[in-house]
Amino acid sequence: MNNIKSVYIILFTVFSFNSFADNKEFNSWIELFKKKAIATGISKPSVDDFMSGARFLPKVLEYDRYQPEFYENTHTYINKRTNKKKVKKGLALYKKKKSIINKIEIEFSIEKELLLSLMGIETNFGNYLGKMDIISSLATLSFDQRRSDFFTNELLILLNLVDKKIINKNLLYGSWAGAFGNFQFMPKTIKNYAIDYNNNETIELKNIEDSFASAANYLNKIGWIKNAPCYTKVNLTKNIPKKYLNSSARNIVNKKKVIFFKKYIKNYDKLDLNDNQVAAIITPDIDIIPGSDTYTPAYLIYSNYEKILNWNRSLRFALAVCTLKNNFKNEL
Repeated sequence: MNNIKSVYIILFTVFSFNSFADNKEFNSWIELFKKKAIATGISKPSVDDFMSGARFLPKVLEYDRYQPEFYENTHTYINKRTNKKKVKKGLALYKKKKSIINKIEIEFSIEKELLLSLMGIETNFGNYLGKMDIISSLATLSFDQRRSDFFTNELLILLNLVDKKIINKNLLYGSWAGAFGNFQFMPKTIKNYAIDYNNNETIELKNIEDSFASAANYLNKIGWIKNAPCYTKVNLTKNIPKKYLNSSARNIVNKKKVIFFKKYIKNYDKLDLNDNQVAAIITPDIDIIPGSDTYTPAYLIYSNYEKILNWNRSLRFALAVCTLKNNFKNEL
């Protein structure tokens, strides 16, 4: 028993020391970051104010290292996020905000079903916006060495947005990754695409008007094609060369006209396919299921699907968004 107590004491001491060391190094990093922020044109008093509450959040690093996009298989991931309960919630929101959502759909040429789908998957229709202090989250991820440059840039952009009063510092609570609002925009996305749709001189991404219009503006600007398909699920033959099977969202390769893949798709003639449409094939479960059958599930993906990858570079996320979009289309 005494030996067990000794082990706990040692573990607690090591953990406490590491936490202390992390906090000490983090505080030193904060001072260096402040100098960078001031160099972008923000005054020293403002930088000191914005960063005064920044804390090192170990939980953020835990979340960063375990994301469901990388551990759940495609069937599980999609079913969790596109079920009847989700559709029912989305329809209730649409019924309540029908006028403004329809107006935004027409103005930006982006389907309401897609906007509802993205909001539903990102924040469960605004019911889960995240409770993390975004400045602390971004500071923690910037301090971490894995993607420091990316998150440092996001944090600098965020402070500039706050300094210019484009967004309200007091509302900056969101995801562990620093995303914010109904559609979980990162600071760079806010800077480039968010709009003050209701003209009240501030961008409020937690309200329907600004958030839906900003999401629609983003999708419109990156080239989403209204009423064009995202994907088609297919059954592949075993003789398809593996070079045509994409399992990473980072770089979709070997795009061909759909007709090129005909000899590799068992059910080709039963599908409503455009022979001349450019497509690629994805097999998203290869990397997460050891020894998996590389051919199931498989999808032909099109240009619109890749636009969703711009939003979130995850094969399963994009499949879920497009699936939920189709589910809404069947109801509206």
